[in-house]
Parts: sequence; C-alpha cells; structure tokens
Amino acid sequence: MSQERTQRDIGPDKSLLLVDDDEPFLRRLERAMEKRGFEVEAALSVAAGKAIATARPPAFAVVDLRLEDGNGLDVVETLRAKRPDCRIVVLTGYGAIATAVAAVKIGATDYLSKPADANDITSALLADDEEMPPPPENPMSADRVRWEHIQRVYELCDRNVSETARRLNMHRRTLQRILAKRSPR
Repeated sequence: MSQERTQRDIGPDKSLLLVDDDEPFLRRLERAMEKRGFEVEAALSVAAGKAIATARPPAFAVVDLRLEDGNGLDVVETLRAKRPDCRIVVLTGYGAIATAVAAVKIGATDYLSKPADANDITSALLADDEEMPPPPENPMSADRVRWEHIQRVYELCDRNVSETARRLNMHRRTLQRILAKRSPR
C-alpha cells in the first residue's frame, strides 16, 4: 500500500493512540505509523493509555492486551465510552480465541497476534467494516501457535507442569520436553 493511498484512506482525523509496554516495539511502531500519515501518541501503560483516551480520544488505536499494570481491554472500554467511532486493533503475544472474542465484544475492530508489522496493523485499522482485512504477510506457523497456546496455559497454571499437562491432556514428560525447547518460528 503506498503512503499516498494510505493518507487518503485515513481521513481528516489522523490521531492514533498506541499502547504497549514493550518500549522498543512501541517506538518502532510509532515511527512506522507516522510515516504512513498518522498523528501518533504513545503510552507504555494502561493508566497512561486511559488518560490519553479520556483527554484526547483518538480516531484510531492499537492496544496491547497484556500490559504490566493491567489489561489493555480497560483502555478499549475507555476508548469506546469516549469515542464510539474509534477503530481499535488489539495486539497480543497470545493468540487465544477466547481473548479475541472478548476484545471484539467490547468494541475492538480487529485482533492481531504479535509479531504484527505496521502493514498488517494499517490494513486492519483502515479496512471497511464489511470487508475482512487481507491475511497477514507473515502469519505465525502452526508450530508457533501450538507453542504459544502451551505457554499461555502453563502461565495460567502458575507454571505448574503437572497441572498444565493435565489440562492439556498430555503426558507430563512430553510437556517438560516442549517447555525445555526454544520457541519455533
């Protein structure tokens, strides 16, 4: 998508709120979105994101789901209350279907798994309501999705291998071998 086409599609209000606690990722995304014509404000926490959403509700927002000081869905709710027409994309490192449903139910326009690049995010922000955005250029592999799911359940079980294995219906030793390996690409 060319920069000129993107700027035309953004509309007159180019305000964009980025909320993510991964500062290097946030700064890279901030620069990339500014190059695409957005007027970006960045926040590193739920509290900062809610403050910006309350004071200056943006036309667009990209919110990480899991932040150090809470849940990004709190920012989404604040945005929906202050500016119902805001187009919101929720990002997360865990591509869980239940979380995606919760994000969309409270008003997110779309849901992308990390690592999402600026082109995927821009496509999701600017997609028509009737049409689906194009699939990501570099989606997670099936092995990576499986690994992410196992890691998520492991964290939810307070890093208890036996409980995680029971919930995933797998042998404990098999789970231990998977957890010992590096994440697939």
